[in-house]
Amino acid sequence: MTQELVNPFGKVYLTIKKDTDNKLLYVNWIGYLTEENVKTGALAYTKTLQEAGYNCVLNDTRSIVGSWNHSMDWVINDWAPSAAKAGLKRIAMLASPASFAESSADTFINELTVFEAKCFDNIRTAEEWLTELSTSLN
Repeated sequence: MTQELVNPFGKVYLTIKKDTDNKLLYVNWIGYLTEENVKTGALAYTKTLQEAGYNCVLNDTRSIVGSWNHSMDWVINDWAPSAAKAGLKRIAMLASPASFAESSADTFINELTVFEAKCFDNIRTAEEWLTELSTSLN
């Protein structure tokens, strides 16, 4: 089952899907993200992660318009520690090369200290990196 979060205009900005075979979450961000979208979406998928007992997230940012740097301080200092407590051990950031979303993902990865994160431009490689951990822990 896929969960969809919509903005005040009725547009989907995040989908959350459990990958039961690989024991990970696949989250797909879409369009322009406000700070509120980032906060609401990150908290929603962290809750789903904890409820499922998973520890890996494939975070697809290829459909984001612009950056999400406006939320970086909150993501690093508030969300990341709480996500680690909820069980998150590894996140693969899927981004289009040379995009604003990739720039934000790179900043996130460079500042993050509470769990592993890596940026990819290929979904299969990202999945392989995640499943080497997720299937060994569960």
